[in-house]
Amino acid sequence: MWAQKETTTTRDVVASEIPAGTKFTIPAGARVQITQSLGGSYTVMVPMGYLARIDGRDADAIGEEPTQKPTDKATADKPVEALCWDQLRTCYDPEIPVNIVDLGLVYGLQVTPLPEGGNKVEVKFTLTAPGCGMGDVLREDIHEKLLTVPGIHEADVQVLFDPPWGRSMMSDAAKLQLGMM
Repeated sequence: MWAQKETTTTRDVVASEIPAGTKFTIPAGARVQITQSLGGSYTVMVPMGYLARIDGRDADAIGEEPTQKPTDKATADKPVEALCWDQLRTCYDPEIPVNIVDLGLVYGLQVTPLPEGGNKVEVKFTLTAPGCGMGDVLREDIHEKLLTVPGIHEADVQVLFDPPWGRSMMSDAAKLQLGMM
């Protein structure tokens, strides 16, 4: 959702500069404007005049509720692979209000049983542009969210650039949401 809400940080909080992905600290008492809050992370305009991404677990620093992992009750009847896809749909490029699945950024997802029990999930995804500095931020977001899926013990998340991403890879719903249909 597009929040456009102004707030003040209640404590120092680590953020990632958009689009470079460089980590920096927003100090306590800084005025920020929340421009997007999707998938449990927040895009904020910082006093220095650029955008930054704050992880959902640090939401309290901007007066929001920290994200929680899915409950066993909510996931009991779904296969592990479906739960993994659900988690991928909570991952967003901080500049685009469409999840990475509908954007067509996910090239593949495979769940494999581990010999010691549980499962390993492998995800291959791309970025809207090869020079995007948010690749590591998105990879970490995907990795962390997949490890919250019951039964997933390992996650291997790889960024690929072949084939290159194009608008034709977007779902019709994404195109409609972005005014491209």
